[in-house]
Amino acid sequence: MLFKVQENLTEDQIQSGLRWITRDGVASQAMVTFTSGAFLIAFALKLGASNSEIGLLAAIGPLSQLVQLPGIFLVEKLRNRRFICVIAAGLSRSCWLFIALVPFLFAPNLGLFLALWAIVLSSVFGAVSGCSWNSWMRDLVPQDILGTFFSRRMRIAIAVGIVLSLMAAAHLDVWKKFFPERELGDYSILFFCGFIAGMIGIFFMSHIPEPRMSISSEKSKLFHLLLQPFKDGNFRKLIVFMASWNFAVNLAAPFFMVYMLKRLGLSMSAIIGLTVLSQLANIAFLKIWGKFTDRFSNKSVLVICGPLFIFAILGWTFTTLPERYFLTIPLLIILHMVMGLASAGVALGTGNMGLKLAPKGQATTYLATNTIVNSLTAAMAPILGGQFADFFAARQLDWTIRYTSPFREVSLPTLNFQQWDFFFALAFVLGLYSLHRLAMIKEVGEVKEEVVVRELVTEVKLQIRTISSVAGLRHMVSFPVLILNRMMGKKEPNNAQSD
Repeated sequence: MLFKVQENLTEDQIQSGLRWITRDGVASQAMVTFTSGAFLIAFALKLGASNSEIGLLAAIGPLSQLVQLPGIFLVEKLRNRRFICVIAAGLSRSCWLFIALVPFLFAPNLGLFLALWAIVLSSVFGAVSGCSWNSWMRDLVPQDILGTFFSRRMRIAIAVGIVLSLMAAAHLDVWKKFFPERELGDYSILFFCGFIAGMIGIFFMSHIPEPRMSISSEKSKLFHLLLQPFKDGNFRKLIVFMASWNFAVNLAAPFFMVYMLKRLGLSMSAIIGLTVLSQLANIAFLKIWGKFTDRFSNKSVLVICGPLFIFAILGWTFTTLPERYFLTIPLLIILHMVMGLASAGVALGTGNMGLKLAPKGQATTYLATNTIVNSLTAAMAPILGGQFADFFAARQLDWTIRYTSPFREVSLPTLNFQQWDFFFALAFVLGLYSLHRLAMIKEVGEVKEEVVVRELVTEVKLQIRTISSVAGLRHMVSFPVLILNRMMGKKEPNNAQSD
């Protein structure tokens, strides 16, 4: 039976499952690369989306996580997480086939409306799949390698995503040059490729083994189950931190692409190039953060990465004074690199901390409750941002240093807030509050910030020496081959450095 749940998994079955998880991660990353980010925002803008509709588009994903409520019921009722995950993910990814056909079947206004609803359906089914996936991974992946394994999986997936995003950007440029009147059709091609990659991921997912769920000692109603995490003082602190963090980040992040496209006037190739730079920084530090989460704690990593990410958001307000200037591109490069390395630690640390603090046997309920609360706050932020975007468009805050003498007058603009800049500054303030909430969480293994910084400096120096050596260069050249070998479950070449 394909979806059979097993009482106990052997070591070989666990290792096989880890390989299938990695393969699914690569396919899923390919789908996300083709169907989200700059490509999806640009597609919506081409269909005539307003600021409010862009905010709504960013809120669809978080809002759909409310479906985790019936998702919990399904998991507890059927107790076959692989079956739920595969079916729900298959329905979710199938929606992108319809979205790919929208430009060919409907006028822009109607097409935008239908595409938004298709994304809603995709996100709803994806939320049900994610609910079962989190619980499934909590019981399958050994706790002592949780950080290392998922950091490695993310690095491999992101590496593939970088290659695909560069290919997609080049394809967009060529298409726009030869078929400028059919630009929407090019996005349809990308979405169709995302649909194919998603279906391949479903095949990989179906081969991941599933251990039997722990049986709760008492049968409880759904509402009672959802209240359990709030009675756990430490997990309640995690929920508050995650909720405030997601509100702060989602107040600004959904508008980065719009900001670069409309305010800075950057080309799609330039935006993808900056995105790739951020992903490279992400990959470079994922291995480091993975080691640190296992060696110290997830909180220790978040204490470093959280402030870096928040200050990077504030840095966006200085990319115009009040328009593009000679430091705009250098600042964007620095900000994307910082956000890339910081987001690697944030994504890994927050995900693993939820898995670690959730009691075994109750992971489904704890993680789903955490996701639901966070989704509400994450959805509110871009909706409010989209509603107020036009309001702030007519307002401006300047701070200019002016020197006047009998001979001349010198003005030095130091601060200029317009439209999205207000969101970036507010997100920074709210982010500082969320870091205050992070400090209240207790996690086994957490150490002082100074220890992590010292170890980080040592690790970075080691990585630089490794890359600058002949062996390091050989490892970089052989990296694509290593990825293919790992996806196929083969052993690495003897002359390659082990991960």
